[in-house]
This record gives sequence, structure tokens and C-alpha cells, in this order.
Amino acid sequence: MSRIHEALKKAEQERAAQGGPSQPGYAVAVAAEPPVVPPAEEQRSGVTGASPIGGVPLTSAMPAFSSPFSLEALLARCTPLPWSPDEKTMLFFNGDDSARGTEEFRTLRSRLYHAREKMPLKKVLVTSALPKEGKSFTAANLAQVLVRQHGRRVLLVDADLRGPRLHMMLGTTSSPGLADYLQGGCDEFSIMQRGPMENLFFVPSGQEISDPAELVSNGRLRLLLQRVEALFDWIIIDSPPAVPVSDASVLAKACDGVLMVVRSNTTPVDMARRARQEFPDEALVGVVLNGISADAMAYTRYYYDAYQKNGVESKS
Repeated sequence: MSRIHEALKKAEQERAAQGGPSQPGYAVAVAAEPPVVPPAEEQRSGVTGASPIGGVPLTSAMPAFSSPFSLEALLARCTPLPWSPDEKTMLFFNGDDSARGTEEFRTLRSRLYHAREKMPLKKVLVTSALPKEGKSFTAANLAQVLVRQHGRRVLLVDADLRGPRLHMMLGTTSSPGLADYLQGGCDEFSIMQRGPMENLFFVPSGQEISDPAELVSNGRLRLLLQRVEALFDWIIIDSPPAVPVSDASVLAKACDGVLMVVRSNTTPVDMARRARQEFPDEALVGVVLNGISADAMAYTRYYYDAYQKNGVESKS
């Protein structure tokens, strides 16, 4: 007999001994142990508790999660927005498949699929050693070329909460977005956008915040990715540069692999090495060499290896 049943029976006996009327269907019992709430129910209700969900302690500030998180619900809630992408940098929106740089991104796509044959690879973090090396350009165009394959769904996430640029490149709004979700103010559906390119979904950076390092390390990003990854073939995440701040190394722990962007004749060698040391050997899936001259492109190709990695991407 359970302790709750015993408490109920004891309360009924005490009422009978005192001559009080019995009230079927209503009883107050004090159990020795609280009933166990299944984690999924705790997660949906936003109950404060000590048990973590996906490593994230629950707090009353968290909104109720969208449940179930299905493809049908995603398509119903994420209505298309009228993006106005910058066609000079967003190479696959202008319909010119022969534009400079498009073939290199198709090659990069192939290399990632080859890497996927050897390791689980869906959530890819794109970073660089320093700012202005082309990581956002690379992340956005990589997401576009991946979604060009029939039936592939891709989620692009702007996790650079210090200097977000993806919303400007895509010509859309920056809020609500990731920062709002990490602070517990929005659910998954509220922060996702989709534009004119079929099957490409986007999570912008969200509202400007003063403590991005603390926010990205609170575990909510990992929870977000756990909930949505089954609906996407690839998740591409743009992060802050790896050397000046710690965000990239923290974000990488929630991802399957890291793609490093290095700018030709610009990135100092010692900075590239420092950035490389921020990630474990097994996490780095490749390096993209960005900004090479048109003449050099004819003689350069991608090389991916666990220890010696060079890549080729073009961007003027």
C-alpha cells in the first residue's frame, strides 16, 4: 500500500472517529514523499524544480515549451517573411548558379557530407579567429547551398550575440531571437523565421544584451538544439570569433563539429593557431580559407584532414 493511500485512509479514520461527515471525491492528505512529476511534464509546465532537463535547471521564468514540436506545427507557426537578402553576399538568392563562389560552396557541402560518413555531424558551428574574416558570410551561404538539395531542411542560427550580422545579410528582423529564448522569454516557434527560400529556417540573434557570455553558457541553447534537431538535416550556427571571447568554445560543446574561417593574407598565423587551440582535435571538421584572389582560385582546392586542414572559399 502506498504512503499516499495510507495517509488518505488515516485521514478518513480520523474524520469518522470525530463524527465528521465523509465527503466522497475530496480528501486532503500529507504524503511522506511528494509525487514524482515526469520530466516531460515538468518541462512543459515550467515548474520550478531541482531536476534538470537536458542539464538545465528549471525555473519559474521559463515559458511553457511548445508541445509537441513537430514539422506540422513548425510549418504552421513559422509563416514566411518577406526577406530582402543582400544579393552581393547571399550568393544563392539571385538565381545565378554560376556566380563566383557558388561552386566552392558546393564543394564545401560535399566535404561535409564526406565527413558525416565518418562521424555524427548535423550541428556545425562556424567561427573565426578574429572579427571580419567572413564567418557570417560562410555560415549563411553554407546554409543556402545545403538547402538547395531537394528535400533538405536547414536551420541557420545567429549565435553571435555580440556582433550579429545574419539578419542584415538576409534582410529581415533581428527579434525575437536567440537571446530572448535563452532568457526564457520565448518558445522555439516564436524565434524561428522562414523566408523565400524553401526549407531554410532562421533564428536571429534577438534583443541586444549586456552579458552574452553568461547567457550562452546557461544550457538553454543545448536544450533548444535537442528539441529541434530531429526536424532538420543540418543546423548551421554562426558564433563570435574564438580568440577575443569565450563564447565560441562554449557554443561548440553543444555542436557536433566546428568549421573555422581564416581570411587570406589577413588573419595572423599566431591568431589562427590560438583559435585552433580553443577546440578539441575531434571537433574541428575543416578550415575555410576566405578572401583569396580570383587568380589563385584556379589553383587551390579544399583539403580536410584531422590535423592539417586548409579550405578555399571566395569572397571579395
